[in-house]
Amino acid sequence: MLEVQDSLKNSVWSRFVQEGVLDESRMNKRISESWYICRRDGVNPYNGKGVEVLQQNQFLQRKNANGQLLRAALPLMKKLQKFFAHTKSLFLLVDSDGYVLYMNGDPTALERAGAINFIEGVKWTEKEVGTNAVGTALRTKEPITVIGAEHYAVASQSWGCASSPILNEDGQIAGVLNISYPLEHGIHEHMLPAVASAAYAIEQKLVNIAKDKELELMQCASLTNPQDALTLVCNIKEEIIWSSVHLQKEIKSWHSMDLKAFLNENYTVVEKQPIYSPTSSDLLGYKISLKKVELTDRAKMVSRNPDFQFDGVYGNSESFQMVLLQAERASRTNITVHINGETGTGKEVMARSIHLNSARKDGPFVAVNCGTIPKDLISSELFGYVSGAFTGAKRKGHQGKFQQANSGTLFLDEIAEISQEMQVALLRVLEEKQVVPIGGTKPFPVDVRIITATHNDLTELVRNGDMREDFFYRIYVYPIQLPPLRDRPEDIPTFIYHYRRKYQWNVTLLPEVVEFLQAYQWPGNIRELQNVLDRLRIEFENRSPILEEMKSLINPITNPNGLNKSKQQEAMTYREQIEKAKMMDALLTSEGNVTKAAAKLNISRSTFYRKLKKFNL
Repeated sequence: MLEVQDSLKNSVWSRFVQEGVLDESRMNKRISESWYICRRDGVNPYNGKGVEVLQQNQFLQRKNANGQLLRAALPLMKKLQKFFAHTKSLFLLVDSDGYVLYMNGDPTALERAGAINFIEGVKWTEKEVGTNAVGTALRTKEPITVIGAEHYAVASQSWGCASSPILNEDGQIAGVLNISYPLEHGIHEHMLPAVASAAYAIEQKLVNIAKDKELELMQCASLTNPQDALTLVCNIKEEIIWSSVHLQKEIKSWHSMDLKAFLNENYTVVEKQPIYSPTSSDLLGYKISLKKVELTDRAKMVSRNPDFQFDGVYGNSESFQMVLLQAERASRTNITVHINGETGTGKEVMARSIHLNSARKDGPFVAVNCGTIPKDLISSELFGYVSGAFTGAKRKGHQGKFQQANSGTLFLDEIAEISQEMQVALLRVLEEKQVVPIGGTKPFPVDVRIITATHNDLTELVRNGDMREDFFYRIYVYPIQLPPLRDRPEDIPTFIYHYRRKYQWNVTLLPEVVEFLQAYQWPGNIRELQNVLDRLRIEFENRSPILEEMKSLINPITNPNGLNKSKQQEAMTYREQIEKAKMMDALLTSEGNVTKAAAKLNISRSTFYRKLKKFNL
């Protein structure tokens, strides 16, 4: 214990709340960051008492929903309470939304906490009460100590607090462990390491509980009749862990799919029966009864227009479903569409689908890549030319793309590559709806629907003077943004399944291989994924590659794991440093055997691989 020495003078806090002026060099980066957030969000610095408190029935419901977390944490919290009894502290467990699930400790401290509504059931986040160890740990996912005037609101400035987030097996916030104490008894600097270590121990318990539940679910699945024609068992994340024999024959890669991907193969749910643990009564997963549906029946299940047909692979991700809904809406009109997306995201496939679902579907679809045509030839390519227009011209002249696309759709890919002179010429055609071939005088009327695309930011081009503003507003009427593959990893198992079916490639990729493909950044997007699968099919034929073999076929121009370098270079948190050290020790003692190292740390092999990539080990 040390003498109470507030790390921030009240004058620093006063100046910030009154003027917004702060010398950040004198503060912990996370504290100053939080103060700015609190000021932006309008938190009252002169109050800070808890406001949102759950009613008794709501509180019980939230405790029941977090029963697994409470069971894992309470035994360790009671040990902490005994160890730190002399500090007259409070010991709290907070859920992922910031609600206090459990609070116990020194009776006098409990009474003082009650005076500011710091009680069980209260929501204790930065937005509610300002900078505090619980709320800041929730936001940053890092252990933190907040002492005295580091708190943004005066209600908490007589307290010292140490918090550490508790992560579940997927790396998501499950809750926060906290120790809070009145500062009149001194500052306890050794609390943060203790809280961080206890939080890590709780995480290991959660991993073990998840494993036990998975085993229980597997036991329940083993009692399911394998002859049930169309039956699945999945866990609470809807990942498939068991399939009937009939479905295994129908879909070889069932064990690497989730329920959404499975339903994308023309199945629908008839019954979803919950499976509960016989020991703890926790929900373990679901027994799913399916039925096969015809395409006409399946179309009725889709929220968008059931007649909309898309030539690409349907993704299950929410972002791609929204894109399809936008495309369906655009297809019902004659509006000008602009498709933006990185190279390889399928811009032409999307443009063609809009055309094929529109009233112009019986007319031509003409695609032009403006980036591949020399600048001095693009006019003749788009508008055509008459006989003798220039040296080397065809004797009968040439019909341009606008006339070729008459009564249909003209798709202008890489529209950002055209010169401003060509922008003026295109603008005239779009406004007058007629073209004059090069060397000619007679205008030809054209009825064409325009769809443009680019991987560039058109607004940035306008700001830089590379695109005319009037041309921008002519083509940027209804924008559709195609998400990159790295932002929709849940769609990758579906892509793999469709690829296997298309090429009759009877290979089931190992779960860790699929997981790596989902973690990879895919700078070349869907096109690169297609290339990698082509390489796998040619190289390994009917044998499933192991993870290291698959990695060797990833594009060599990217960094080895395709991970974002800036993320790799970020400074590690206190928790991550501990975790990395433990992993290195486990690898050393197991002589590099990943399976043994993962078992030593009580985590799954796939989780261990993910963390290897994260820490660049």
